[in-house]
Amino acid sequence: MTTVDSAQTPEMQALKVRLKATWESGDYGVFARYLESGALEFLQRLHLEPGERMLDVACGAGQLVIPALRAGNDATGVDIAANLIEQARKRARTDGLPAHFDEGDAEDLPYPDASFDVVSSLVGMMFAPRPERVVAEALRVCRPGGRLMIGSWTPTSFIGGMFKVIGRHVPPSPLMPSPMLWGDEAVLQERFGSGVTALSFERMAYPLAYPFGPAEVVEFFRTYYGPTNRAFAALPEELQATLRHELEAYWTEHNRATDGTTRLASELLILSAVRV
Repeated sequence: MTTVDSAQTPEMQALKVRLKATWESGDYGVFARYLESGALEFLQRLHLEPGERMLDVACGAGQLVIPALRAGNDATGVDIAANLIEQARKRARTDGLPAHFDEGDAEDLPYPDASFDVVSSLVGMMFAPRPERVVAEALRVCRPGGRLMIGSWTPTSFIGGMFKVIGRHVPPSPLMPSPMLWGDEAVLQERFGSGVTALSFERMAYPLAYPFGPAEVVEFFRTYYGPTNRAFAALPEELQATLRHELEAYWTEHNRATDGTTRLASELLILSAVRV
């Protein structure tokens, strides 16, 4: 088991408190409903075998774990946001599924060494502030010969561009490397290094589809997606209007739908590897 990081600086401790509050704001359970088709495609790429024990890191409200449980797999989810873990447990109870969800930090996972056959994360662990600790923990809880599969937005993806728009108004913390580095193959090769073998990458066009127009999509993100919710809250009213205008223009520019809805894709880099 890992121990609490007593050497963590006060600045890092404060950042982690803010990040937890960010993901507990809005309502990711509602937000993720329109991401479900892409999540199911990602889950299919995992090719879970009967009897394999899966851990989904930064699981949200169970977007991967719940369908994995429905398919009869042994799946566990862990997330830093207590309210999302409670949502996931409630969903599992409603479906009569075993509720394997724990509140926990991707940098300090609450599991013994080699607890899982498969460790996954879909646009989740990329938002933890210390990637070297996230990688070490993912490798620690995965058994030797077990598999890892991690999906992350690329720097040039649509979502990567959206974060750039937000970052012009609300600069990210200098204590945290850009989450979009998880979408860079060379960076991931360096981070995982000799800890894995059979390292490979593929790219997926992750579908983003909403039954309303770009202006409503921006409001949907502001209401339900923690990072966007907190970014707007950090700005005075007049700058909120500017950010809203820029985000609406960005979504409108990339929208492929012509029927009043919003439809586009954001590039996802998927890392697959085997734990040595």
